[in-house]
Amino acid sequence: MYDIICNPVSGKGSSLAALEKVENILKAGNIPYEVHLTEKPMHATELTREINRKPHAKLIVMGGDGTLNEVLNGIENFDTLDLGIISCGTGNDFIRAAKLPSDPAEALELILKGNVGHFDYLQLGARRALNCAGAGMDVDVLVRYSTMKAFKGKVKYYASLIDTLIKCKFHKVSIEIDGKTMERSVFMIAAANGTCIGGGMAISPHSVVDDGKMNVVFINEMPKRKIPGMLIKFLSGGKHIDSPFTEEYLTDKVVIRVLDEGLTEVDGEVFDNKVIDAELVTGKLRVFR
Repeated sequence: MYDIICNPVSGKGSSLAALEKVENILKAGNIPYEVHLTEKPMHATELTREINRKPHAKLIVMGGDGTLNEVLNGIENFDTLDLGIISCGTGNDFIRAAKLPSDPAEALELILKGNVGHFDYLQLGARRALNCAGAGMDVDVLVRYSTMKAFKGKVKYYASLIDTLIKCKFHKVSIEIDGKTMERSVFMIAAANGTCIGGGMAISPHSVVDDGKMNVVFINEMPKRKIPGMLIKFLSGGKHIDSPFTEEYLTDKVVIRVLDEGLTEVDGEVFDNKVIDAELVTGKLRVFR
């Protein structure tokens, strides 16, 4: 028996077309399942908690990074839930890092094989993240995206990015890592389990989702004339990682404090929060892979 949590608005509604394909395959194989459509923010978290009360649940999530994050935050007993992931979002950044099939039928085939492994995740106090948590320019872009009236989808995101860069400002942060405290003025900073943000921009190209380490990447303040070149490197598969303005650390715990008016983000959602207290958790999240 498979429980399916599907966000019907993910991928501009493409999730429903993917759900139809998945249901056809399950019906053809006489495989029992039940569909649960999300109806509001955080509904996937509520549904996951209910499903997790079963003796041993097989849960398939169909949506984007946001829906996947909600499911992760609904798991109360990791030992009694196996998670299958079918990508239906717009950005699908974590799917990309996890190297899972992007085609719904191929993803379902992988799930039905029944092979279970583990993915790492970030514990952020009472909240969890699969992909990354960060601050700086990318959060400013998300804030601008939420208020921009023109455009839609990726065009809207890139328009928000350009507008943010025109008004670019660096953010003061404090970083505690491996017993050392540093203060930096950063263009952006991320505690990353996954590799990408914003639908494929590789902020942390060296990240591996099951290596037992998080990558902390920050791009420091630079002369503003160098920002276009840095952005080109950033958008070209993460080549910014080799820049003298970039620092990267491998760790299992980091505390990032924003010291100015900037906000933070967790898996692409902006929070009115100044502190990212992240600890990597490994060997708990059971995933069909």
